[in-house]
Amino acid sequence: MTIEGVAQALLVLAGTAALGLLLGEAKLAGVKLGVGGALFAGIALGHFGVAIDPTMLAFVRDFGLVLFVYTVGVSAGPSFFESFRRDGIVMNGLAAAVVVLGTLLAVAVNRFAGVSLPATLGLLAGATTNTPSLAAGQQVLRELGGADAAAVPGQAYAVAYPFGIVGILLAMLAIRALFRLNTKAEAKDFEASQGGPVCAIETVNIEIRNPAVIGARLRDLDELKAMGVVLSRVLHDGSQHVVHADDVLAEGDVVLAVGPHKKLDQLRRLLGPTAKVDLKSMRTADVTLERMVVTNAAVLGKTLGELDLRASHEVVVSRLDRAGHELVPDSILRLQFGDLLTVVGEAERLAEVARLVGNRSKALQETQMVPVFLGIALGVVLGSVPLAVPGLPAPVKLGLAGGPLIAAILLSRLGHLGPLVWFMPPAANHVIKDFGIALFLAAVGLKAGDSFVHTLVGGPGLVWMGWGAVITLAPLLVVGAVARAWLGLNYLSICGLLAGSMTDPPALAFAQGLSSSPATVLGYSSVYPLVMVLRVVAPQIVALLLWG
Repeated sequence: MTIEGVAQALLVLAGTAALGLLLGEAKLAGVKLGVGGALFAGIALGHFGVAIDPTMLAFVRDFGLVLFVYTVGVSAGPSFFESFRRDGIVMNGLAAAVVVLGTLLAVAVNRFAGVSLPATLGLLAGATTNTPSLAAGQQVLRELGGADAAAVPGQAYAVAYPFGIVGILLAMLAIRALFRLNTKAEAKDFEASQGGPVCAIETVNIEIRNPAVIGARLRDLDELKAMGVVLSRVLHDGSQHVVHADDVLAEGDVVLAVGPHKKLDQLRRLLGPTAKVDLKSMRTADVTLERMVVTNAAVLGKTLGELDLRASHEVVVSRLDRAGHELVPDSILRLQFGDLLTVVGEAERLAEVARLVGNRSKALQETQMVPVFLGIALGVVLGSVPLAVPGLPAPVKLGLAGGPLIAAILLSRLGHLGPLVWFMPPAANHVIKDFGIALFLAAVGLKAGDSFVHTLVGGPGLVWMGWGAVITLAPLLVVGAVARAWLGLNYLSICGLLAGSMTDPPALAFAQGLSSSPATVLGYSSVYPLVMVLRVVAPQIVALLLWG
């Protein structure tokens, strides 16, 4: 049955997506398919002859893909480059190794096991549960003139996908059993290695008792400048005031300091012991605290040092919350849309600062649509640019899977351009992302469904499934074992790394169920942006190398 017309096509797509999402909520051994259920719903309906106009189906598939990868880039962009700092280089190197090993195995399957190139690209995407990789493979096949660029990769993807989800869980459990690891002990070790609760910004009241600093001005304490803490207020002669650089420390003064656990320990050694009074609980008309959100385009991209709110408004920014992560507000930190500032000072001064930074919380619930459409348009253009790669017979194009992703990462990292702000409320981002991927998978499933059962039962489907399992498991086990045995990484960090290397949220949820430690989330988020880019580029390189 071929359903024609826009209304009928929308009915089929909406019904397929709804059925798939309901299917995705069902748990099997504690694991859910999630939005991947839309693929299998599409396959089921396609098997029973449900179809829509091919041109319309192709448009919906590509449009859903663009929405998905663009929103992924928007959410990943602000942390993409920071992910290479600290331990990020090692973590990203290991995650890249998972991608490279899986890609090499896929090439070997094609060259030595006789699996066709379209099926190989589908297996590579399904075994790693990465939908943008499937889209990139399909697109490069269409550009190369492949006749089965849509159906065969989709079928291979669907065959390999279920074990792709389960395989990563098995890899985590295998590594734990191999090295006889205890998750509770690993969580304690991780916390100890971070010097206390991870990424926690603490507050402490310190009494001035060190004779070496008594009588010194704060601006003259070089150790304090390099410490990375903020002094927000001081108690002197029974009254509080906002800390100034020219304040002279007197014996018995109490300062309120904000910073990471380790840094505050250093500060105590410099100034004195923890005080018995809490300046925050002391009521005073001179000093108050207010939280305000950055929404004014005029201050976006400026550093706190450039604004110098202490000198210009006699207030102190004691904390900065960005996307749920608390940061120490040092002078080189650049403001981004949606940053939540904790500001200490007099009430009149705080009102001035609120007007300066915007402080319009309603703006956080508003999506600026002009930047969204401009970003997508730029991504489409970027994806159409041929990129010459040494050693490849033809230029590589990022396509609709890679162009919008890279554009979104760069634009969200930029933050703003004049009045245009590349910020999307998390709720809106999540809705558009799931909407896009559900449309894409429903379209892929409908296209692949008419011959899926025949391929699985009477064709090479079972062989594909076996090779998909190899592509899933082998890289995870090798990299996981190397990370533990050679590099000595924490097991929970390894679990987050493995989940991120497969861009697999169900695997992250499983890892989080092993322990409440933040190590898994940190490992996942540190490698996810780079891996997503590599997963999009890898099938294009494979196709160009193996074509013909």
